[in-house]
Amino acid sequence: MNPYRILVVDDEEDLCEILQFNLETEGYQVDVAYSAEDALKLDLSQYKLLLLDVMMGEISGFKMARILHENPLYSRIPIIFLTAKDTENDRLTGFTIGADDYISKPFSIREVLARVKAVIRRTAAVEVEPQEEKLLEYEDMVMNLTNKKVLIEKEEIQFTKKEFEILKLFLENQNRVFTREEMLSKVWTDEVVVLDRTIDVNITRLRKKIGKYGKNIVTRLGYGYCFES
Repeated sequence: MNPYRILVVDDEEDLCEILQFNLETEGYQVDVAYSAEDALKLDLSQYKLLLLDVMMGEISGFKMARILHENPLYSRIPIIFLTAKDTENDRLTGFTIGADDYISKPFSIREVLARVKAVIRRTAAVEVEPQEEKLLEYEDMVMNLTNKKVLIEKEEIQFTKKEFEILKLFLENQNRVFTREEMLSKVWTDEVVVLDRTIDVNITRLRKKIGKYGKNIVTRLGYGYCFES
């Protein structure tokens, strides 16, 4: 059995059945969803490829792709668009969103199978050893420890390495007070001499960058800092 699991998302049930049958004949494991809304209810991390129609109900294929690419868990799943929208602008939109391929309807099943195989081969080649995403979360603030990104309300915030490490320390140890000395030893391990004032400056910048969560970083006079949940 082919280890690759594919999700077909299309509101044409007959077409879904044809694609599912032919892909399964090739040995792939195939699931079907008849709308983007249904697809988004699934655990999409289990799929190695999405075959995604563009023209669907309230959530189009383009909109679904954007939703996936905003989520660190799903942003790397390859997508092939299957659609009757085949103008140059449509194709450019698809590839700008991050499509790995774009197939215009009507198409031949042999073409679809060939392109599926090509995309899987290409994406598998860069997946030397897939890493499981390691996340720290507090409400709608998400730290991705794998790709070193921070998202707040799905918007990426830029951090320096030290700011990132301080926030990581706080989220891993919520409600614990850290003295300046402890923070220096845990975050500035590669520095020879660092002033206590350095901690205060970084905390000030960090509070500003995390916006509404800045108030969660509290000062315990005479002791240090903590992140109150």
